[in-house]
Amino acid sequence: MQQRQLGPFQASAIGLGCMNLSHAYGTPPSAEQGERVLLAALDAGVTLFDTAALYGFGANETLVGRVLKPHRSKFTLASKGGMAGVTGEDNVVRRVIDGRPETIRKNCEDSLRRLQTDVIDLYYLHRWDKKVPIEDSVGAMSDLVRQGKVRSLGLSEVSAGTLRKAHAVHPIGAVQTEYSLWTRNPEIGVLQACREIGVTFVAFSPVARGFLCDTLHDVEALSAKDIRKTMPRFEPENYAANLKLLPPYKSLAQEAGCTPAQFALAWLLHRAPFIVPIPGTTNVDHLREDLAAVDVKLSADLIARAEALLSPQSIHGNRYSEQSRNEVDTEEF
Repeated sequence: MQQRQLGPFQASAIGLGCMNLSHAYGTPPSAEQGERVLLAALDAGVTLFDTAALYGFGANETLVGRVLKPHRSKFTLASKGGMAGVTGEDNVVRRVIDGRPETIRKNCEDSLRRLQTDVIDLYYLHRWDKKVPIEDSVGAMSDLVRQGKVRSLGLSEVSAGTLRKAHAVHPIGAVQTEYSLWTRNPEIGVLQACREIGVTFVAFSPVARGFLCDTLHDVEALSAKDIRKTMPRFEPENYAANLKLLPPYKSLAQEAGCTPAQFALAWLLHRAPFIVPIPGTTNVDHLREDLAAVDVKLSADLIARAEALLSPQSIHGNRYSEQSRNEVDTEEF
């Protein structure tokens, strides 16, 4: 597996986003299937595993910790705090964004316990809690570095301005945001800020939550608990319009001699050497397909045609609902 710089670490050019082994896309796979995917990724040379306190309200960290603990020295472990499941008075667990220092400290302690490790290599602020100055949240995270509980800090879904404010408090190793051919928001400002500061950009949902895999054709078939049900881009009318882009996109992949998913990942790898995509999957065959994208070569002409085809102006629907858009700090087209 090719390597790329990830903050202070060297990691595989493609990492594994572990979220959908426990969270978000309907009924998660069995623990046994999750274990197969994690170990297959490790065997294939993946050395970046990305999880979070939020995923499965702790279940994903528990799975990653249990399966990968014997191999802890072989990979870079990334997790996130500042957004987690909180049990209310009605005993219902709900997602809560909370960037107060005391909460970040607790989130980290809980994550260390679930992950069965003494230190998290890359610890992200999962969302900036806009009620708390970013300097206060990052200050608490820097304390975790000094205490030896965390090695490097990251931010998720933040703007260039917020990245610069945070970086002035403590060096930021990585910024994680949705980025793919059909979600180009990082190109507004944060990619340039990462380039200037020397921060790795970690691209989540790099195959557009399945769209660029050419496997999701009927959004009506998604389960009621699938988070894509809440995303305007996946509303039936918008998605039908977006599907019209798939045939010409598949033709580009055929020209490149790869699958649609591999083209999407190769495009990210070609964009800049400081970009590391973290696709997620519940299927070992799909995992191997994704990882083979490191060997795909795209010509400048193919890249230009893909970017023109899947431009921000050609995609129908926002990536998030109005509420979710208010929760992130990214620049939006």
